Amino acid sequence: MFFTDIKYKKIEKKYLNYLKSQEALSEPFRDKIGQLKKFYLPISTRIYSSFLKTKKTKVIGLTGGQGSGKSTISNILKIIFQVGFGLKTTIFSIDDFYKTLSDRKKMSLNVNPLFLTRGVPGTHDTRLLFNCIQKLKKSKFEKFYIPKFDKSIDNRLPKNKWQRIEKKPEIVIFEGWCVGAEPQKKKDLLKSINTLEEHKDKKRIWRTKVNDELKKNYKKIFNLIDTLIFLKVPSFKHVYKWRSLQEKKLRLSSSGKKIMTDNQIKNFIMYYERITKHMFFTLEKKAKFVIKIDNKHRFKSIKIN
Repeated sequence: MFFTDIKYKKIEKKYLNYLKSQEALSEPFRDKIGQLKKFYLPISTRIYSSFLKTKKTKVIGLTGGQGSGKSTISNILKIIFQVGFGLKTTIFSIDDFYKTLSDRKKMSLNVNPLFLTRGVPGTHDTRLLFNCIQKLKKSKFEKFYIPKFDKSIDNRLPKNKWQRIEKKPEIVIFEGWCVGAEPQKKKDLLKSINTLEEHKDKKRIWRTKVNDELKKNYKKIFNLIDTLIFLKVPSFKHVYKWRSLQEKKLRLSSSGKKIMTDNQIKNFIMYYERITKHMFFTLEKKAKFVIKIDNKHRFKSIKIN
């Protein structure tokens, strides 16, 4: 490890304070110090060693099913990179690049009605996303803004609410449920995998378009990632369970805003099912770090490819 006792104590204090702030909105975290020492510190240290070789901005892709803890983990890694290594770190989510409601309405009329619902590849502004990552990696850095999306109103926020990037970051954490996802073979698209596909995508137009997006526009974006971390949840059932927890958090923190009911969540995650299940197999080999998560939401094991 690269840390003095003083630095480690600073990291530990910030880490525990951050977890405490998150526990106010959800269930308590387990084995906090064990998780810090066995997982977060070793991953951060390896990424830091890799950064030292080139001193160029590193883009870390953090991916995993809905509710797997990407936002929490991103913030913990940021604490370690900034406090432990003094590296300027920026976090953003693929979710902030969803197309506007107006653009998705047009897509739902022109391609397939299912594209009105945000989530799958094809519902993000890929040109804006690609340009943002390129700007973050450019050696000649210029200030710019990263968009912000408000899920409670299902729309992009106005530009005065966007995230301002003032200085070139050394570490960029790019998180999202489908980050690093790979397209399926055509034959794998033939059979519906849930009632949503069976009833609303009978001609396979929606899933074929999603797959084509992964082959082209998203591949270009994911090629800009230097290190991919995959959070592997125990099963797809846990995606529903943990997504429900996310909505519970939103209910507590977004009074008066539109939050999904349990039935709406069940329907919503069907949009994500095909790619999430495909990622279980493909990212096991592709990701640099594969972290298996147990039933109680703790890191269980880590595999480094």
